[in-house]
This record gives sequence, structure tokens and C-alpha cells, in this order.
Amino acid sequence: MSRRDRKPLAKSRSSGDRPRGATPFRDKPSGDRPQGKRPGGKPARVAEPRREKPAAVFVEPEKAKAEVPLPTKVETVVVTADENNMRVDRFLEARFPGLSFSHIQRIVRKGELRVNGKRADSKDRLEEGQSVRIPPLRLDAPKGAGALSEAATKTLQALKEMTLYEDADVLVLNKPAGLAVQGGSGITRNVDQMLEVMRDAKGQKPRLVHRLDRETSGCLLVAKTRFAATALTGSFRHRSARKIYWALVAGVPKPKQGRISTYLAKEESEEDSIMRVAKHGDEGASHAVTYYAVVETSAQKLAWVSLKPVTGRTHQLRAHMAHIDHAIVGDPKYFNKENWDLPGGLQNRLHLLARRIVIPHPRGGVIDVSAPLPPHMLQSWNLLGLEHDRFDPIENAPEE
Repeated sequence: MSRRDRKPLAKSRSSGDRPRGATPFRDKPSGDRPQGKRPGGKPARVAEPRREKPAAVFVEPEKAKAEVPLPTKVETVVVTADENNMRVDRFLEARFPGLSFSHIQRIVRKGELRVNGKRADSKDRLEEGQSVRIPPLRLDAPKGAGALSEAATKTLQALKEMTLYEDADVLVLNKPAGLAVQGGSGITRNVDQMLEVMRDAKGQKPRLVHRLDRETSGCLLVAKTRFAATALTGSFRHRSARKIYWALVAGVPKPKQGRISTYLAKEESEEDSIMRVAKHGDEGASHAVTYYAVVETSAQKLAWVSLKPVTGRTHQLRAHMAHIDHAIVGDPKYFNKENWDLPGGLQNRLHLLARRIVIPHPRGGVIDVSAPLPPHMLQSWNLLGLEHDRFDPIENAPEE
């Protein structure tokens, strides 16, 4: 069962209250709109610079804990409160920094590591108070400074060129369209693999906090420390992270601001898998909510929409826009409009950008980073005469 609420979003500013330089709507929706729930209440003009400084000054990272020597004989340790619900492999990584992934998998696979006397899988979750039998461990010889291969050096440089923001705990990348976030069938290069070159002196590798589809470009959040990974993942779980996407869609949604609420379930086929709108109670169905707002239009044939997902389901924005009959331009999975021709000069590529991410910093303050339009979308914006620095109405969309 799906529901498309036809009520507008939060009340927009009057022209006198709009931030300096912000452009008013060309087609302003009629009627009053209720006040949004965003703390602070002041929407800001979304600007185009490649880098944006975080909105707060962060405290210095806490000092690293002293390294724990590797056991040379069998040892039994007790899971602490801080380690409760930690995966077995993450537990070993945290207890013994520098252990290689392959070595961890080997001792677990052979049953050398036991939890309360029983064999454990690397993905099993530990509970406070459990006893963990740890066999003698071997630390792989670390690479010396400057020992990166030519290929690794190029990968590190590529990551630096993608970087929108970085500090001791957090990294925000501008993922290009076409680059997969994680490995899979037929994927030879992905962000997760690239992050291998950023392992620190203790062998800790940066961790992905969320995902983007392969053809979606824009802000990708990465945790550089386990502490940051726990905090940032918690922010997503408790919905204190705010993500804003830009898309170019077929036609002009009516009303121009609204809420899409459906259940989505994965539909598998021999060739592909997509997310379909499902009914409450269907097997595998999850509730998905998206707010949308039309920013600008082009001859009623195309619309630039700003999207704010409340939930984070696979392909949520793509499936939701197709569901209301305004599929995202260039979407190979969900664009199903018949007798629709792509306007001349526009590339037939997914026009979806993870434009902005706002999330509490693990050590205080707020991370607020925006990504620029990727080349193929910038080309479309220029051809259609869309102003990429226009005031973004999705700012005032509710947080639930």
C-alpha cells in the first residue's frame, strides 16, 4: 500500500527573509505551508564551492591507547562492556591492532578462537562477560614509510582528489558516478578497496559508514577510527544525520512539495534486482519515506528536484520518483516512461547527486559538507539554464 501525501512542506521564507543573494521560486507553490521542524529554523542558500568547512571547531582527537602485546601462548580474555555486541573480527582488530585480516579469518576458520568454549564465526556478536580463548598470534611485518607501490600511490592520490573534508576521525569523499562503493560481481575497483592504502600505523583501515549506488555521485562518509565509526553509525540509526540529494526528473511533480510514503521490497530476477512498491506485511517489505521539493523547471518537460530521504532503503529515491511517475533522468533500472525522448545534449546517465550531508561530529560540533554537480549533471544544468546556486526549499522539510 502506498501513500503520497499531497500536503506541502514547511513554510518558506518571504523574499525579505531569504538569505542574501538567494533566488526566489519561479513557480512558487500556492497556499501557506506549516512550519518545519528543523532546529534553528534558518534555511541557508546551498552554494557550489568544492570544499566547505565544518560548522564547528572540533576538539583534538583523544590519544591512542597503548598497544597491547600479542599473546605468545593461549590466553583467555573477558568481553568488557565497551566491547558488548562487537563482532568477533572487530573485537580482534580492536584488541590487537596490526593483525592482518587474513590472519584473523584463518584462526577463526580453524576454530582456534573460541567463545565460552564454543567455535565462533567472525561475524558472531560478543556479549559482555563472555570468555574468549585467543591462540598465539602473529603480527605481519608492517610496511615501512614510503613503501607504497606505484599503484597504491596513485590510489592514494585519487582519494585525495575526491576529498571534500578530512580530519583525524572523519573523511567525506566526493564519489564520482560509475565508481562502486563496495566490491561485487564484475566490479574490479571500488572505494572500500581503495581505502586499503589508508591503513594507519596500527593497521586500522577507514570504514564506510553508509553506501551510495554505483552511478550516484556525491558525498560519501567514511570513518577513520573505530570510535568515529560507532558514533557516525549511531547518528544514522537514530536519524540525526541529514542527507540531501539533487535529481533531474521527467515532468514536473504536483504538488511541487510533498511526501512519498510506501513499503519497498526487493524483486529478484535472473538478470537483475530492483526495489518494487509493496504492501505492508509483504515478505521483505520495509517502510520508506522521502520528502521532495521542486527547485526549478525546464519547459514543464523536466524538473530539478531536491530530495530528503528519512529512511535509507536500497534505491529508495529512484524507486520513489518512478512510483510517482517522475523517474530520474538516465536511470537504467527505474526509468519506464514510454515515448519519452531525452532532450538534445543531455547525457543518458543517472542524474542523481548526494548533494549534502549534515551530521554530528563524533567529538562535538557538526559536519556540514556539500558536493558539486558531477560533469554530466553540470552540463545538463547549463544546457537547460538551471541555476545551481538557487535557494533549496528542501531545507525546511520535516525530519520524520
